[in-house]
Amino acid sequence: MENLIVLRESELRKIIREEMGGKEVKTTQEENPKKYVYGLAGIRKLFNISHATAQRYKDTIIADACSQQGRKIIVDVEKAMELFKKK
Repeated sequence: MENLIVLRESELRKIIREEMGGKEVKTTQEENPKKYVYGLAGIRKLFNISHATAQRYKDTIIADACSQQGRKIIVDVEKAMELFKKK
């Protein structure tokens, strides 16, 4: 018969840290995953602006945060907000 042990993540980290001699344990998951919006509709919702203004932003203010392949537009939200604040 096998025993089942139930631990919280913090308890498991503590045990692993003790076994590794106090070294910090890093997880494989990112602490702050990147967020993206898609298309002009995503830009419109992000900044609460009109379609024409979203096109202008894509081509000027947040151009470095935008990636476009054909008709597909992907915008890195964090970078777009940073660029918008600098304008």
